[in-house]
Amino acid sequence: MEVPKAIQEKARGRQQFKAGDQVVYEWEQTLEEVIMYFKPPQWALPKYQKELKKNLQPGQVLPSIFVNIERDRIEVGVRPNPPFLTEELGGLVIKSESFWMLEDEELVVNFQKMRKAEMWTCACKRHGELDPFTKTEVQKKLMLERFQEENPGFDFSNAQFNGMVPEARTFMGGVSYTK
Repeated sequence: MEVPKAIQEKARGRQQFKAGDQVVYEWEQTLEEVIMYFKPPQWALPKYQKELKKNLQPGQVLPSIFVNIERDRIEVGVRPNPPFLTEELGGLVIKSESFWMLEDEELVVNFQKMRKAEMWTCACKRHGELDPFTKTEVQKKLMLERFQEENPGFDFSNAQFNGMVPEARTFMGGVSYTK
């Protein structure tokens, strides 16, 4: 049975972690990075802060977002409060090459994978792994990305896999350069 392309693309795109009905964050991955997306409160966005600062009393300051990235952990919060997210990551990252920013009204956290082409089955270990269908679709995405990177003159956009999808990191001797 052929799976509709829209369902395949959704499985290869951003994955959601929810607490109840509330989306806590979304995440996705490439060969080299894992990216988490959070919706910050409006007051944390630069375009709203100027107006909010006008209403502060003397000595008051606006709360600020903080993100702490370690090689195997992340903390996200709003100062002066404790972090609302303190979790072990789904893989190891290169701390010095990972960063966060506010972009397009989202808090974007970019982790550089310690091991290129390693597929993460979750963004944070206690938040559950990808379901089998989504895992297979992400494996396909990573393999196609690897093929495209190793063979830049070819177009793999319509390539398909038959049977089991191999691991992008180890297939045929592994990636040509590993971290």
